[in-house]
Amino acid sequence: MAYATINPYTGETLKTFPDATDQEVQTALTEAYDAFKSWRHTSFAERAKIMTAAANILRRDIDKYSRLLTLEMGKIYAEAKAETILSAEIFEYYAKHAEELLKSEKLPVADPNSGDAVLIHQPQGIVFAIEPWNFPFYQIARIIAPQLSAGNTVILKHASNVPQCAAAFDDLMKEAGLPKGGFRNLYAARHHTETILKDPRVCGVALTGSEGAGAIVAGIAAQALKKSTMELGGSDAFVVLDDADLEKTAKWAAFGRHWNAGQVCVSAKRLIVADAVYDRFLELYKAEVLKLKAGDPMDASTTLAPLSSQKAADDLKAQVEEAKKHGAVVEAIGPSVPEKGAFFQPLLMTNLHENNEARLWEFFGPVTQLYRAKDDADAIRIANDSPFGLGGSVFTKDTKRGVKVAEQIYTGMVYINHPTMVKADLPFGGVARSGYGRELIGLGIKEFVNHKLIDVVDIDAPF
Repeated sequence: MAYATINPYTGETLKTFPDATDQEVQTALTEAYDAFKSWRHTSFAERAKIMTAAANILRRDIDKYSRLLTLEMGKIYAEAKAETILSAEIFEYYAKHAEELLKSEKLPVADPNSGDAVLIHQPQGIVFAIEPWNFPFYQIARIIAPQLSAGNTVILKHASNVPQCAAAFDDLMKEAGLPKGGFRNLYAARHHTETILKDPRVCGVALTGSEGAGAIVAGIAAQALKKSTMELGGSDAFVVLDDADLEKTAKWAAFGRHWNAGQVCVSAKRLIVADAVYDRFLELYKAEVLKLKAGDPMDASTTLAPLSSQKAADDLKAQVEEAKKHGAVVEAIGPSVPEKGAFFQPLLMTNLHENNEARLWEFFGPVTQLYRAKDDADAIRIANDSPFGLGGSVFTKDTKRGVKVAEQIYTGMVYINHPTMVKADLPFGGVARSGYGRELIGLGIKEFVNHKLIDVVDIDAPF
């Protein structure tokens, strides 16, 4: 695996990094576990100081960090700044709430002879984090902030095209005062994944990425009897009911599909529109997409970024061509995009009937799948006709109706009148082929801790 910074806008290779050696991997494991042995006993207050310091540094140096995001994966600068702030907010959330989230719980027992039962939550060791390129800082923050706050240590294997972002977070945590070994970025080669997961000092793995990568890593973790959490792909349904505010809904649909150049697990990838408003919505949606401006991601006027790499653009083009072979009808929409850089022309895809397997695919870029629904029940059916189950949206003026529809969509998250959001104080995760486990809030901080029962029983109590 070649770790390299290749600017998606210019195509220029700016810097390359060698894979970690086997010895560097062993050193990282030893240092991480040595750090754990003392970090596990560090007070929540001391851990919180370091989380707060990390947040303050991100806010102080927001331009430096944001420029790095734009440089390595092409994210428009405004979105890069928003991601940097979101990462700071995650650190701040756990600085404030970690102790309360992990406080001991006295268990109610029916039989007084059962004793005085308490559930405590203790860290277990090294968490191995495997993260993707589409949100280079947020993906790191949402695993290391809770796990470090819980008393675990973390080794990171980041995506090969964002090595400088990975290194930046390594430096960030050192500057914030985290002890050596508490967090370590490692340019691990593919074969190192098995080495790391089979090490007894590692308690589990958190992966965000593709189905294929998730299946491989989950299999290795299972063989090693290690816990894993998987945040995988998504093909979120964006359901437009017949009473929706179409003008506002169309704006959200265009944003929900095209932010981060459509390279988001929770992008609004499948627009499912009630028959009664289908034609009008489509007209409004096309008009909104046409307002996008593709160009230099550092230019404040740019609203449509290039994809993360030329390979990503080429792969998406090949996937669209394959969908056409299955009967998909594809129409170019939106503004023309520059020939220079890894840009991808926004596309609209229809005729995704029940015999067209392309309806089941995730298109990671500005490709909109459009469906016509007869009624609410049909919209729910289409929404659930997917191997994925990450997020989703329902747009309607009747929020009770929207909640009723949302309850029947099989995903980990559904938002009413808003595309799926990512916030520091809301959980994130899915079901089905979108993975398992949750990140953020109390659910995330408890994924890799030992929920230990301690029960004080009268020595004379009956068995």
